[in-house]
Amino acid sequence: MSPFVLPHAGHAALRRHRLHLPGHVYLVTATTLARQRFFREFAATCEAARCYLDPRVCRGSLLAWVLMPDHGHWLVQVGDDDDLASIMNRLKSATARAYNRQRGRTGALWARAYHERLLRGNDDVRGAARYLIANPVRAGLVERVGDYPFWDAIWVGNPEMR
Repeated sequence: MSPFVLPHAGHAALRRHRLHLPGHVYLVTATTLARQRFFREFAATCEAARCYLDPRVCRGSLLAWVLMPDHGHWLVQVGDDDDLASIMNRLKSATARAYNRQRGRTGALWARAYHERLLRGNDDVRGAARYLIANPVRAGLVERVGDYPFWDAIWVGNPEMR
């Protein structure tokens, strides 16, 4: 076997040796299960989005977010007593429970994996937040960021003014 081949392929094997640094910010993307467009139903998406206001779910670590019809993006700051995997588990679990409760359904909502990228400074964080919240405009869902209801990153200022 080649030394460059992982013996246990798959997302779990890739995550096993990840290192998440306390105090650092990550841009995280996760897709819904089989890219189903769950978050196009307004009332259920509102319920899911309310989870991000719950301090038990976010514990002050959520800097910005956007829920698209078939995926989500988050800017997450890892704390001293938490890790990214735990934060993502809480975010995905809470939104799935709220969405399922509203829709009268059961089962998974999110794909198991997620992608994260370490951000390296305040400018990078601000740029990532602007990119994140402009997603609905790029996807053609709305003409202006402010017209899309499922995001939060007020602290970045108005991205349309640049």
